[in-house]
Amino acid sequence: MSDRASLERGLAAMGIDLPESAHDKLVAYAALLAKWNKVYNLTAIRDPGQMMSHHLFDALSVLPHLAGVTQLADVGSGGGLPGIPLAIARPDMSVTSIETVNKKATFQQQAKIELKLANFEPVCARVEEVRCESGFDGIISRAFSELADFIRLTAHLLAPGGRFYAMKGVYPHEEIERLPDGFVVVEAIELVVPALDAHRHLIIIERSADA
Repeated sequence: MSDRASLERGLAAMGIDLPESAHDKLVAYAALLAKWNKVYNLTAIRDPGQMMSHHLFDALSVLPHLAGVTQLADVGSGGGLPGIPLAIARPDMSVTSIETVNKKATFQQQAKIELKLANFEPVCARVEEVRCESGFDGIISRAFSELADFIRLTAHLLAPGGRFYAMKGVYPHEEIERLPDGFVVVEAIELVVPALDAHRHLIIIERSADA
């Protein structure tokens, strides 16, 4: 099955309807990631079919849960995941990708140029050193760190009323128990990712009302 056919089947299974132009860019991104991965080791996954399921579908599975987000920060994004697929799917949403490893940030910059992603901005820096005056109404991470560390390292970037979106595998009971004071889980969503036989959860966290 071609990457295009695989993408369209996966999007249909998730109930995600995107324009043809987005399909084109998603397929192009997958090809670019596979090409650069041969030299720069951006991801351990080499198989093109797994690249689609483990990366693109996994990233896009959170899309329905970001409906109200307009300014998204993607922390520890590696090869641009989930930030680049989300930026492609949501051209109305500004996505800032924060990555400490220079070669990965360089790849993201190249993807921004080649895919013409005006709403995507890669930043090569440690997240605790990044500043944003207005803040982000959404901060997302995909296997970045334990929840407590994710919150502590990025809380200064969260706008009033904003939310953290932590993409996890199995439900992280113990990590949730270790959340810093002043932060609460408001929703935990079991994600279904086509062609991926693994547990996936989206943990949504807010500042508590009395924080």
